[in-house]
Amino acid sequence: MTPPSDSDRSHAMRIGAIHAKLAGLWQRRALSLKAAAFALIGVVNTAVDYGVFLLARAAYGQAPAAVSLFEAAAASCRCGTPQTLLLIAANMTSWIVAVTGSYVLNSSITFAAESGRKLRWRHYLAFVVAGVVGLVANTAALVFAAQILLLPVYVAKALAIIASFVVNFALSHFVVFRVRRNR
Repeated sequence: MTPPSDSDRSHAMRIGAIHAKLAGLWQRRALSLKAAAFALIGVVNTAVDYGVFLLARAAYGQAPAAVSLFEAAAASCRCGTPQTLLLIAANMTSWIVAVTGSYVLNSSITFAAESGRKLRWRHYLAFVVAGVVGLVANTAALVFAAQILLLPVYVAKALAIIASFVVNFALSHFVVFRVRRNR
């Protein structure tokens, strides 16, 4: 058998470089498609989050037991006003509902290749733990916009959702649903 010529090696190197470039383009495209799917699922979850938030806020604000609890908690911890604690409680309620829907949809659609389209408690818990960072960003943005910037609550909630989208996609892509190499 004859050894490969310089021309053959050069051709193989060009093919390898083209293959690497195409793989890089495909990966960037895949990231864009994932971000788009994540965003579309996010629209559904945003509607759920927003709706549950408004319902919980109204329910907590009209329930005498909840109002008393928020007043007592605010007085004992000196960690905010009853209104701030009500916002946080309503936001956490809506987040729990939305994060569950987000996990199901993103496991089945956005990150289907990574998850095998299977729902697993362990992955759900990892998704929830990673989502806590998004919840913190969401709640901080909500309270800051509503209590410091004095924006209307519906505008503050919209800004909070944008902040958490950025955090949640980054964590989902790079941490929760990252491609794991077989060792």
